Amino acid sequence: MIKEFSTLYIGHIDLENTGFSGTAVEDRRYSNERLIEAFDTTVELAQTMDVLGYDVLWLAEHHFQSEGYECIPNIPMLAVHVAHQTKRIKIGCAFNIAPTWHPLRLAEDYATAEVLTKGRIIFGVGRGYHTREVESFGNPMLDGDANRELFEEQIEIMLKAFNQESFSHSGKHYTIPPDVPYRGRPLKEITLVPRPIHLPVEIWQPIVSGGARGLDFMARHGIKGVISATAEQLVGRWTRDYQEAARRYGRELQLGEELILGYRMSIDDTVELAIRRARPYFEEHAKMMAPLGMLRYSEEHVQAVAARQPQSPTAATLENGIQNRSWLCGPAEEFITYLKEIEQKYPGLEHVMVSCPLGTPKARMKEQLTRFAKEVMPAFKNR
Repeated sequence: MIKEFSTLYIGHIDLENTGFSGTAVEDRRYSNERLIEAFDTTVELAQTMDVLGYDVLWLAEHHFQSEGYECIPNIPMLAVHVAHQTKRIKIGCAFNIAPTWHPLRLAEDYATAEVLTKGRIIFGVGRGYHTREVESFGNPMLDGDANRELFEEQIEIMLKAFNQESFSHSGKHYTIPPDVPYRGRPLKEITLVPRPIHLPVEIWQPIVSGGARGLDFMARHGIKGVISATAEQLVGRWTRDYQEAARRYGRELQLGEELILGYRMSIDDTVELAIRRARPYFEEHAKMMAPLGMLRYSEEHVQAVAARQPQSPTAATLENGIQNRSWLCGPAEEFITYLKEIEQKYPGLEHVMVSCPLGTPKARMKEQLTRFAKEVMPAFKNR
């Protein structure tokens, strides 16, 4: 039964001249004064959502994007600031890009933020998709299995650091602690300081290609999954595959349990008006994300995601997104009807994420979140 609602803000600033006919991605360049507007937008969204009864504001970590699209480099640090400006809403990491961190530094930053926010930060990790970001930190964007091996070892280190009072690790990429003397004695184990107060740490990971290896890794470590802006036929398959992967490790889940389903949204008085108002931001999102291989509106798209291959920005349309239910466009009654159907289809589902696409102005995001909270959420919260 759906009872929690959230949104994802990936850190874009207000952009002018959006859409396919607007300014090209590579031609955008903003001053530092403009880029840091993303932090004030984060606080305003969090405060709006706090009052409206949302449960989580998810934030995305990205780096070096002077084009203004994704301008939040450190979610734990920002989460502490947001927690001081709000009362109850949680701040989710969607997602910390593990290859841009040493795993112990990420574990320390998360644990510190978890203590300072009194548990209002939610941990989430991903492998990343911007080669520029990962390689600029001196960590090569390894191909295929090598990339996965690095990521998986990093997660295993962080789980040890969170859950064990002291630990050691010897793997392909990391030896922790190194074989060095400390105060005249061999150093055998170390302790994360601080460790999170709330254990075990709830960890979320994006499901972006639905591969068997990724789902098996998540199930083995009890990691929960986010399926966002994805065609509904893929959502159905991945939801069943996630359930089956958990079963292999002795965990019987209802269909949809321990998952978040996410949708892009445009809520308005009519379908036609919702589409017209959403189109320039759908197009801006597509022209930014498609060359990175990050659209999931079809089987063909997902094959490109898995292979990290670029896609055509015009290969998908907003109408196609509405048809395959990666987008919800229309009046509140249609949102409610569809989400009630989703409840029946996935009886274990508790959490839905509704988001505006990259490029949506701050005022529009706040207006959309307000309408959804007042016109849709009561049908699920008040029962």
